[in-house]
Amino acid sequence: MKHGKKYTEAAKLVDRATFYEPDDAIALVKKTATAKFDETIEVHIRTGCDGRHAEQQIRGAVVLPNGTGKTVKVLVFAKGDKVNEAEAAGADYVGGEELIPKIQNEGWLDFDVVVATPDMMGVVGRLGKVLGPKGLMPNPKAGTVTMDVAKAIADIKAGKIEYRLDKTNIVHVPVGKASFTEEALLENFNALMEAIIKAKPSALKGQYLRSITLTSTMGPGVKVSVAKF
Repeated sequence: MKHGKKYTEAAKLVDRATFYEPDDAIALVKKTATAKFDETIEVHIRTGCDGRHAEQQIRGAVVLPNGTGKTVKVLVFAKGDKVNEAEAAGADYVGGEELIPKIQNEGWLDFDVVVATPDMMGVVGRLGKVLGPKGLMPNPKAGTVTMDVAKAIADIKAGKIEYRLDKTNIVHVPVGKASFTEEALLENFNALMEAIIKAKPSALKGQYLRSITLTSTMGPGVKVSVAKF
């Protein structure tokens, strides 16, 4: 893969053989984020889990203390009083049955997170083929299937992110933007790592965290030492 001049220059600042402490890694990732837009800073955590086994799955959510730097659009499936509750809490879209054709047939996906009350999951389930592959299906573990829609919306708007294993047993999560201070990014990173460590499956034998890499949207990866975790 051929990289541009900016990436090549940035990559020279990173020592591929070094495992950096989190604060040093964050400083380096900020320095190598040289794109013209505010790059997202992401963490990629390779685990020793085997996601093919249900008892080794990792899935959950954590509220980042300093948010993600992204404005998140929330769609809520609800009925009755919960519709007003969701609207008052700042949901971007609220609806029920009538949204099915819009999403299924018209391909409307102008939202980042879907929240549903448990009594609406029968309706939402019909959208599984559309929402599932995009990681948008509401899930009780992630706190997106709940009767407390106001709290769910508040958490999401405050910077709640979901984490889960992908097919290669890696967790990919944004922890902020390149414009954030190093302190803010480090707080977010630590909050995420705490949640990931708590989520360690009890069925797992052997090493849990294999590697941690920090990277910006367009920048090179910076390896983080897993020793302290």
